[in-house]
Amino acid sequence: MDTGAAQEQPVQEQPVQEQPVQEHIVDSGGVAINVAVAGAGRPVLLLHGFPDSWHLWEKQIQALAANGYRVIAPDLRGHGSSDRPEAVAAYRMPLLIGDVLAVLAHFGIGRTSVVGHDWGAALAWSFTFRHPEMVERLTVLSVGHPGASIAAGLTQRQLSWYMLWFLHVGVAEAVLPADDWAAFRQWAWNGAARGDDPELDRQIADLSRPGALVATLNLYRANIRPETYFLPTAPVLPRVSCPVLGIWSTGDLFLSREQMSGSGGWVDGPWRFAEVSGAHWIPAQAPAELTALLLDFLA
Repeated sequence: MDTGAAQEQPVQEQPVQEQPVQEHIVDSGGVAINVAVAGAGRPVLLLHGFPDSWHLWEKQIQALAANGYRVIAPDLRGHGSSDRPEAVAAYRMPLLIGDVLAVLAHFGIGRTSVVGHDWGAALAWSFTFRHPEMVERLTVLSVGHPGASIAAGLTQRQLSWYMLWFLHVGVAEAVLPADDWAAFRQWAWNGAARGDDPELDRQIADLSRPGALVATLNLYRANIRPETYFLPTAPVLPRVSCPVLGIWSTGDLFLSREQMSGSGGWVDGPWRFAEVSGAHWIPAQAPAELTALLLDFLA
């Protein structure tokens, strides 16, 4: 079992020849899911989180495709160019898993490596619980196994305070976009200004589209239950048998180190934990480090 952190020396980002990316629309029970596809070879499924789109993975898509992988990167329902159903219940985890199944079936993929960040990591865990036979290797960024999150105790609950706040319909919708998204920039980006980071600018542009903010908040409203938020001990939860790589960033404002480093306790297969420097949006903010870790783990 390898629980060592990533090496401290900076990783040099290697230039790669630009790989063409094609976008497809996949029907998932009447919901149109936009999917970016690049490369040819062994499949790798990339799942973004709140409030992103497949564009979060642009640098990883290029590197993976250039190294002989077929990259499949959907926009989660409610995000990017995918449909935004109005009903909160349309964002429940079983339906998100159904979207993944529809995407993989559309491209004729029966087994794949899965990489997820934020809500995409939560989806990646859940998909692996439900369909272990379809997951060759699992990489989770930022969000650890739900059992490890519960075991991390009050520290993690305090960091996740906003999840309960998001459940109050109309509140976040009014507060986050006010004054040029000042509250969003302060909460999610530690007070960054427009122009400080292209990922921040892209998030604000996406969230400013009609219905987009409510759709992304519905991920929380459909899947977070206040009555189970402060469980003192973890219930019996599924374990994972495939190789798992868990990656946590040292400047994450929302997720503790313990909820990721402790995830190995729920993994029966090979487990590796790595740290990278930077804030929460690892694919955009630590692209070279992440790409190096992925290429090593997936090889």
